[in-house]
Amino acid sequence: MITLLFLTSGLFLGWSLGANDAANIFGTAIGTRMVRFRLAAIIAGIFVIIGAVAQGAGANETLGDLGSVSTLGAAFTVALAAALTVFWMTRLSLPVSTSQAIVGSIIGWNFYTNNPTDLGVLTKIVATWISGPILGGIFAVLLFMLLQLATRKVSLHLIYKDVITRVGLVIVGAFGAYSLGANNIANVMGVFTHSIQLTPLDFDWLVIGSKQQLFFIGGIAIAIGIATYSKHVINTVGRSLMPLTPEAALIIVLAQSLVLFIFSSQTLSSAIASIGLPPIPLVPVSSSQVVIGAIIGIGLYKGGREIKLNILGSISLGWIATPIAAGILSFFMLFFMNNVFKQEVGSTEIKRILQTETEPGSLQKNRPITYHPDSLQNDSLANL
Repeated sequence: MITLLFLTSGLFLGWSLGANDAANIFGTAIGTRMVRFRLAAIIAGIFVIIGAVAQGAGANETLGDLGSVSTLGAAFTVALAAALTVFWMTRLSLPVSTSQAIVGSIIGWNFYTNNPTDLGVLTKIVATWISGPILGGIFAVLLFMLLQLATRKVSLHLIYKDVITRVGLVIVGAFGAYSLGANNIANVMGVFTHSIQLTPLDFDWLVIGSKQQLFFIGGIAIAIGIATYSKHVINTVGRSLMPLTPEAALIIVLAQSLVLFIFSSQTLSSAIASIGLPPIPLVPVSSSQVVIGAIIGIGLYKGGREIKLNILGSISLGWIATPIAAGILSFFMLFFMNNVFKQEVGSTEIKRILQTETEPGSLQKNRPITYHPDSLQNDSLANL
């Protein structure tokens, strides 16, 4: 029961992610009135759960390297700080990055517990905040050019074209929901994987481990967020930033889905590494940044006159403020949890022990040596 109580902050974060990031899956489709919200919510909810359970482990490891939140009280607080940040940004109708919120919150935990932040991992994550929208824009422009080329060579009746576009938006939206679950479930449940160990479910033909159970629960929370509170941000992405044609909406969702899938596929990363190329980093990517990068890419390809810079500026401000706000909020909430509720929120001890066990010669430097009479006698006999 206590475990479930502490897990509520992760569920709240999942709900906030669904409420915010559904716009990245079906926002453009709903904004162009090609797909109804109810159908979009059902499809997104189903496939986000499938993606979380089937492919969510890869990106989760990266967040664990950034900060191994070791206690249940700390995991609860870190997730709650990120969730409150995302929820507040969502209330302002800003497509905020859940990835940035949880990263800022974990760094706040590192500061409070005096654990060093792995700058290599942080650099890798921040690089995706830059490369994600760029890749989204590049993919969107290339796909848009291919679509234009195809429509010139194949003449379709307006009705057939409309049907194909609607079906395409549904299929691509399902792929986008799968990729969102696979890549972003780490943001929701990643901080709990070290502190919560659930009993594996053995069905003879299938064993569902602790992480998969957590990812399933988090996927349900995301699905509920999509169904109950995502219309606000959908209007921002689908209509406010730039007027979109249905074809452009299809391309934008596909570009975003491809980027998220690439950064969460262990199979693809291993395949690239097997031919001697650097493996793709499995990192939680900001779907908000990718989809808006795709929208801007198409807007620039069309000349850039239709992009509403004032809305783009407010969105950019939200991206900058998110990790800072989440980090500060996490720090003070951890202080409150530790000193008022007397909950253990972690310390440098665990990381120090792990480093001690892995560093050569650290046993003699960092641990007291205990002599046992039997071993001392055996050592003395061995030296004779």
